[in-house]
Parts: sequence; C-alpha cells; structure tokens
Amino acid sequence: MHRTSGVAGFRRGAVRLFSAAIGAALLVSCGTDAEQASPASSPVVSSPSSSVAVSSSEPAPAGCGAPELARLTLRQKLAQRLVVGVTGAADARQVVADEQVGGIFIGSWTDLSMLTDGSAKKIAESADVPLMVSVDQEGGRVARLSSLGIDLPSAREVAAGATPAQVRAQARQAGEAMAKLGITVDYAPVVDVSSQNDDAVIGDRSYSADPKVVAEYAGAFARGLQDAGIMPVYKHFPGHGHSSGDSHTGAVRTPPLSELKNTDLAPYRTLLKNPGDAGVMMGHLIVPGLTAPDTPASISPRAINLLRTGTGYDAPPFDGVIFSDDLSGMKAITDKYSIDRAVLRAFQAGLDIGLWLSTDAVSKVLNTLEAAVKSGKLRRDRVDASVVRILRAKGVLDC
Repeated sequence: MHRTSGVAGFRRGAVRLFSAAIGAALLVSCGTDAEQASPASSPVVSSPSSSVAVSSSEPAPAGCGAPELARLTLRQKLAQRLVVGVTGAADARQVVADEQVGGIFIGSWTDLSMLTDGSAKKIAESADVPLMVSVDQEGGRVARLSSLGIDLPSAREVAAGATPAQVRAQARQAGEAMAKLGITVDYAPVVDVSSQNDDAVIGDRSYSADPKVVAEYAGAFARGLQDAGIMPVYKHFPGHGHSSGDSHTGAVRTPPLSELKNTDLAPYRTLLKNPGDAGVMMGHLIVPGLTAPDTPASISPRAINLLRTGTGYDAPPFDGVIFSDDLSGMKAITDKYSIDRAVLRAFQAGLDIGLWLSTDAVSKVLNTLEAAVKSGKLRRDRVDASVVRILRAKGVLDC
C-alpha cells in the first residue's frame, strides 16, 4: 500500500500499541453472514491466527496484522471500528477508558477547550491503540474550528479564485494547525459534483459542476492535509451533488447509477489511483440501478462493493478505510433503525467504521455487534479485515 505522511499524526502513539493491559490473545475463526454479500475481488488470506479479507488491489502478505489482531479481544476489535462524537474532555476520556473506541469526533456541540488545553492529545496518548481524533473541517459553512482561527473559504469560492497549488498550501497550513491541537482525521474534502445554489445541502461545499475540476481541487486539498500529517476523507460516495434533498431530514435519492458514472462518481476514478492513507465516507443515498429501492448506500453491500472493486464505474479498486456518514442524527437512517441496528447493518454491508454523534449508546452497540458475531450474522474474518485497514491508516501496519 502506498503510504504518505498522512499517518504521521498516529505514529507517535503506535509504539504503545497492544500493551500488556490489553487482554489475552484470541484465535480467529470464520463465521457466516447470509445478509452480507461477498465482494467478488476480496480473496481471503489465511494464517494460523488470522483470516483477513483484503481487496485484490492490495494483496497483503499472509498473516498481515496477525500478531496485532491476536492481542485484541473481539470487543476491542469491534470498538476499533467505532468513532463517536464527544461533548468534551471528560466524555472523551470516559469512552476511551471504558470501551477503547477507535476514535472520537469533534462536533459543533463539543467544548473545544479539550483541543486548546491539550486534553485531546493526552487522551490519545492514553489509548493502547492510536486514537482517531476527527473533525468536519471543510471550510466555508462547515468549519468546526473557525473559532480557533482555523478556517478556509468554501470549496466553490476556493475553486473560483485559487490554483490547485494554492489550495494544497492552504490545506497544509490548516492541517498543521489541526495537528497541533491533536486532530488526526478530517472529514474533507467534499467530492460531490454540483451546480446547486450555494445554500443547498451541498451547494458551495462542492468545488464545481465539472468533475475534472472537482478531482483536481479535492486532490490538492487532500494532499495538503496529508502533507501536514492529517488523514483526509473523501465524501460523500457515490455522490450527493445531484440528490433529491438532505439526508439529515429524510430519505434521499440520486439520479441512476448510469448518470452518476459521468458526474459524481467521475472524480473518484482519478482520486483513488493514488489515495495514500485517505478514507472515503459513504453517503445515505438511494441510487437507482445500484441500491435497493429503500436502502441507502451506507448500508448497501452493492454500493460498498462498487467502491471496493471499482467495477461498474471504471475506477481503481479501493482498499482503504470506508466510513459511514453520521448514523444517529440523519433521518435517512434514524427513521428506520436504532443506532445499534444501523451500525450492524453498515458493518454487514462492508463498512469499516461506524460514525455517530454521542457516546451514550457505545456499550449497547458493542453488545449488539458481539452478539451478531457470535451468532454468525457478522463474520469474524470481516471484522479482522476492517481492523487491519484501520491499523494501516493509523500507521501501525505497513503490510
């Protein structure tokens, strides 16, 4: 896997990985999951202590991550796949100590003093596995850190008045400021292709209605973050730019897959050729010709397989980390699923990380996931495959 400096924010913590405080090793066995479609290009690579599914685009050595996986209990593995919003330092400290989640999310409701007083860094340093400290920092109207002096114009404004080289430099400067606060992951840039009015759900968050312009500027922004040691996350696959509405308020449909191939999906053909450590966020989008009529892409095996394999829109396969969009505050999901069922559905479909806005239900979610693995509704080998991807992104693994 091609590595970039984007993992630098995690590497300092990697030396503490899997300390003696972590429980005894577990042997890994395979379950079955009738609900989850197997990606056609995801062979299984086996070793005496692991069975890790990896994309054929990134053939891993036999046993990649086996020692690290063996030192984690099932619950700890599942917790690595959760990123949850926190209200402040005490909330973050508690959920990391109690359930060893893989990451925390700094939202608009978070007390930002946890960043400025060094608490976020200290909490991350206390974790046995490097912690993702994540934020939505796009610029424009989605700028959670503007009160701390970290801000950028909207994507549309940037594309109209700056060169890609300038965007990369701006993103690097913003990324360096984030890194000083302890941030390691930014849910940006937006890759949606849109001509919507500026105040629409995507609107000025999109660089352009031209897919080539979007790919050029989103790529520059992502490289700037990686230059600063921040992991970027492209969003919202397979494309929110021509959608019927806002998934915060209800079900959202896009044009059919045949049309998305030439619009919102087109930038991914360029961006995923050399993604480095970048992740991708799945949108809660119903796509005719791809998803079932009432199934958002974020919980659709077919949509996730499209991203993993690239087959169906002529793109490179992607074996990086796939995040859900928020699973607790968007009616496209919450109208149908409780948070624990939503996370389970997302994992059954093939996502690596479930993201939501609070710590209240973490134990309930983990209980549901553990039960699903033990009953065969969620496969152990797929849990391990996701943990390997996450440890790669955190700089723990190079295989």
